[in-house]
Amino acid sequence: MIEIGGVTKVYGGRGPTFTALDNVSVTIRDNEFFTLLGPSGCGKTTLLRVIAGFVDPTSGTVALDGQDLLQLPPYKRPVNTVFQSYALFPHMTVAENIGFGLKMLDRPAAEVKRTVDEMLALVRMTEMAGRKTSEISGGQQQRVALARALAPRPKVLLLDEPLSALDFKLRKEMQIELKRLQSETGITFIFVTHDQEEALTMSDRIAVMRAGSIRQIGGPRDIYDHPAERFVADFIGDTNFLDATLLSVDGTAARVKLASGAETTVRAPAEGAKAGPVTLAVRPEHATLGNADGALLAGKLANIIYFGTDTHFHVDLDGGGSFVLRQQNQPDQKSGRSTGDRVGVSFPAGVGQVLRD
Repeated sequence: MIEIGGVTKVYGGRGPTFTALDNVSVTIRDNEFFTLLGPSGCGKTTLLRVIAGFVDPTSGTVALDGQDLLQLPPYKRPVNTVFQSYALFPHMTVAENIGFGLKMLDRPAAEVKRTVDEMLALVRMTEMAGRKTSEISGGQQQRVALARALAPRPKVLLLDEPLSALDFKLRKEMQIELKRLQSETGITFIFVTHDQEEALTMSDRIAVMRAGSIRQIGGPRDIYDHPAERFVADFIGDTNFLDATLLSVDGTAARVKLASGAETTVRAPAEGAKAGPVTLAVRPEHATLGNADGALLAGKLANIIYFGTDTHFHVDLDGGGSFVLRQQNQPDQKSGRSTGDRVGVSFPAGVGQVLRD
């Protein structure tokens, strides 16, 4: 659906310059929920605004369905945007807000009414049609903004952190609603967020961004289980980083020696790696706590933290460094461990990931 090729955006001229986007290239598929994920200032909103036409790139190409978007003004692009602020008209009703864009496009009155009714049903707000948007909740305003953006049937819907103003429970509900809307409409969604859980929950694919460039693209499970570099591993969820020595690589498998002297098999980076010192990433839930004898790593149990759904065990490793394990809680389950105990840390072969430089 969208082909972005070598897009660069540099702000500033004669004085100091700032590169917001640095040679970004990505293909976004038809009927895909695609997420741009990264910390503030990484360039994700700038890229969204380039697609929408609100920002002109310094160089590069943007095509939608084979059509050059950069030659079209924003109002002629088959793209709609849902902003963080919603930008609803408070003096209009819910139905009038949804139909506003259609009227501006000179659609026939019968078509406007039919589409508005369809959108109200889609976002489950038929009973609210006559209410002013100033009289409804934040979550309901979010639904109206989505319905208004979807009403003209754009080929692509851009969403710029639209859930950030909602409370935790409502944000969870809207994550499910957004995925449902994308699936039912068949429209390509491009979603911008800094929230890792939002990205993992809703996305077909995720592009992790940092300092104006895309560091990794993949499905949620691939991004989480196979991070390509330390930044991605650290930004997506909790991760343990271990110093290790890479001994050999055989396809996607790598043999490493840990600081404890123990050897194990882990995953190699997609582009391969050279023998020598490397950093290994291991997720807390992929490791198990046991006796020190025969374990890959050993140390002292420094802290036990109960989180309700799971318990975190913090281990101070022999020789320095620490390791956190996460264990799912069961009814009336007791860990049988106390702080100060000598323990071992193990993880199955193939679980760890060697990170690229």
